[in-house]
Amino acid sequence: MSLTEQYLSFLSGIRRYSPRTVAIYRDVLGRYEAFCGDFPESLDVRSLRNYEMHLLDGCGESPRTVELHLSVLSGFSRFLMREGKLSSNPVRLIPRPKKEKRLPDFFREESLRDYLDATQADAGEDTLALLNALPPGDKTAMSLYKRRLSRLIISLLYSTGLRRAELIGLNRSNLDLRRGALNVLGKGNKMREIPLVPSLCKEISLYLESVDKMGGAPAGADGPLLVTETSRRLYPVYVDRVVKRELGGVAGISGRKSPHVLRHTLATELLDGGADLNSIKELLGHSSLAATQVYTHNTVERLKTVYDHAHPRAKNTEKHGSKD
Repeated sequence: MSLTEQYLSFLSGIRRYSPRTVAIYRDVLGRYEAFCGDFPESLDVRSLRNYEMHLLDGCGESPRTVELHLSVLSGFSRFLMREGKLSSNPVRLIPRPKKEKRLPDFFREESLRDYLDATQADAGEDTLALLNALPPGDKTAMSLYKRRLSRLIISLLYSTGLRRAELIGLNRSNLDLRRGALNVLGKGNKMREIPLVPSLCKEISLYLESVDKMGGAPAGADGPLLVTETSRRLYPVYVDRVVKRELGGVAGISGRKSPHVLRHTLATELLDGGADLNSIKELLGHSSLAATQVYTHNTVERLKTVYDHAHPRAKNTEKHGSKD
């Protein structure tokens, strides 16, 4: 087994990294080896610096992506040191490219409220009654089910702050409608409980009835909570497409449309509403408070905008300049 495969096996088996993360590591290590040569001989300062310049200038990669590559190579170097294949970590001597600080994107609360109001019928009992009146496999029934599922995907992401992988991995056993709670397996195999508002519990309950009507989906406790119109467990591309399609035509929503932006939106709204950082940290499943504190910058920026437009002193300063 090659050194690369040994490391990837270590990440998946011992560190319990997700398949998607392991795939990213595999891609980075493969690109480096193709450009610089075999491991561990190619892991030296000169080769690493050439690779960094190749990514920045030759491939046009962003500083953030280059930082990811160097982080992967640093982790691999530490693994090789433990295995006695390297005497030191050469990545530590490579200067990191400067990154622009980017605030988390978020959607306007009013825009999401407009979307939920406009799609309320898709999640209601009347639509379920119509679906129940149609034979399984009917095109209209499939369309009604797809609309209900799409609406629920947005509702869950926005109301709970779930990561995309967490949403996809939900089973029926994770749901406790009686208590109004969702048990979620997050990063690092850490479980957390997320409260569900009554309206979302009702929407999930009606959705499950529609799944049972469509048939073909595993209904046991270990079966997926959300399934596509062809009775498959959700997958990343499906979720991404739903978010882009559902929010694409909503007034006031522009820019990047992804599950993670909905997560950012919930965190920003909770912070604006007075929730403390520790509570938001627990809800989102962050490993440290530092990851949650980034959302305070959004709040500060919004306060600055309000101040600049509404405060008399700010407006006077714009017109006449500071008197201090």
